Amino acid sequence: MQRYALKHLISWKNKKNHKPLVIQGARQVGKTWLIQEFGKKYYEQVAYINFDVDLKSREIFDVDYDTERLIMDIGLATKTKINAENTLIIFDEIQECPRALTSLKYFRENAPQYDIIVAGSLLGVACHEGTGFPVGKVSFMNLFPLSFEEFLLAMGEERFVELLNKKDFKTIKLFNNKYEKLLKQYCYVGGMPEIVQDFVENKDFESVRNLQKEILSAYEEDFTKHIPANTVAKIRLLWKSIPAQLSKENKKFIYGAAKEGARARDFEAALSWLINSGLVYRVNKITKPDLPITAYEDFNSFKLFVLDVGLLGAMTDLQADTIIDGNRIFEEFKGAIAEQYVLQQFKTIKDLPVYYWSNETSRAEIDFVIQIKSDVVPVEVKAERNLQAKSLKVYMEKFKPNYAIRTSMADYKKTDNLIDLPLYTIENITQGDIK
Repeated sequence: MQRYALKHLISWKNKKNHKPLVIQGARQVGKTWLIQEFGKKYYEQVAYINFDVDLKSREIFDVDYDTERLIMDIGLATKTKINAENTLIIFDEIQECPRALTSLKYFRENAPQYDIIVAGSLLGVACHEGTGFPVGKVSFMNLFPLSFEEFLLAMGEERFVELLNKKDFKTIKLFNNKYEKLLKQYCYVGGMPEIVQDFVENKDFESVRNLQKEILSAYEEDFTKHIPANTVAKIRLLWKSIPAQLSKENKKFIYGAAKEGARARDFEAALSWLINSGLVYRVNKITKPDLPITAYEDFNSFKLFVLDVGLLGAMTDLQADTIIDGNRIFEEFKGAIAEQYVLQQFKTIKDLPVYYWSNETSRAEIDFVIQIKSDVVPVEVKAERNLQAKSLKVYMEKFKPNYAIRTSMADYKKTDNLIDLPLYTIENITQGDIK
């Protein structure tokens, strides 16, 4: 399996005087596989500790933060003679050992010659709980489920990825049926590595759905393991309400839809946990599409998406036969699958601010508003081939953007300042000149 994140790890290794690297991401997005694969390919040896399994290793950090002693004890625990020149040190599930997280500060200050990568399924939660986090002493990288292009690579379709990256839309159009077929499969399978691997090997949609249900069950088990009992029920209510809220015409998240009479303050802790654990993406509204875009952010109005389009389908019991029934898979639940897919591709693009816009009456809404260099770009997602977009027309008349993007299953076309992009090309939205 190929992950684009491997390139980021190589860049980190090659950067002089780099800090310890913290990889954040939800459970089962492939963090452990990625860092171990990186270690095998680019180091002579790896000193690997998983604090969720190796409980004894937690005691290494109970004594003090003497880095010379820590290196010696880590070497003993991993049966590795650690050498700064050729050894990668990995701390996995580091949220289970807060003192190991704190030790990164001392490694950075007193032993910066060692290459250290840490990862954790609930590390985002730990980062927000103030458990001696080494602020300013580490670098960060987020890992998400496989993007559509990574899915294509896993399926052995490298030449179709190369074509997308060239943005040769005339040639891409010739293979529209192939791209559509693969995109429909991706929207059902999703990008969780274990599930993608199973699909590549077996092409069995029932097996895919069973694995998706297992992952969803594992997430719900995390709710009870790591959260105070009085917050668990609220997290479950929020989590289970997301598919229904995305199925509305106006997809703004309403607390009252999760529980009648609920208010924001009742669910603040629950929502923060879901976001910090990586299970949920929050997209805030902006009141005006101008720069700096953060100055116009409305924190009281937002949409929530789950981390993976395949898991969203499993939560809604999306049937596998939608894959072969025209564009039905994109039209299900008022286009929720299509929007989830687009947002998921946006999340894999580094440093891409993503918002949405609606007018005061909420009758006109732009699915996403992103910033590409100095342009604030509206992105309208169309689940069907009917490309009428009244909200986009309202937006363009009001704000007169340099250009706008409408993405659907229609072919590439540029009309004045409106660009139609096929859904399967959206991952390259910031790369090169699509204008």
